[in-house]
Amino acid sequence: QVQLVESGGGLVEPGGSLKLSCAAHGISFSTYAANWYRQAPGKEREWVGVIGAGGKLRYADSVKDRFTISKDNSANIVYLQMNGLNPEDTAVYTCKADYLFYVYWGQGTQVTVSS
Repeated sequence: QVQLVESGGGLVEPGGSLKLSCAAHGISFSTYAANWYRQAPGKEREWVGVIGAGGKLRYADSVKDRFTISKDNSANIVYLQMNGLNPEDTAVYTCKADYLFYVYWGQGTQVTVSS
């Protein structure tokens, strides 16, 4: 069955960095676009960015100067490199794979930015 597994979350101090991973099983990021979302307590879910199947990148304005999405098609893993983290970045980060009308969500990984 199709499965997306996020990893790499944890506790980091303000100004620190963290790199998240999203490993796909049963689908290929050579075909599916990979989106990152985040949701903080009491906040709406926010789109973070996307990497297309061909590698095209787009980011939300709130993160575009600090976050970078990349992928390794051979390993079937999408990454989210987060730099200059601040407490407002605290959220559950989730990846979503999209191809036509096929959509798959991961379970998410917690990122906490606190001193």
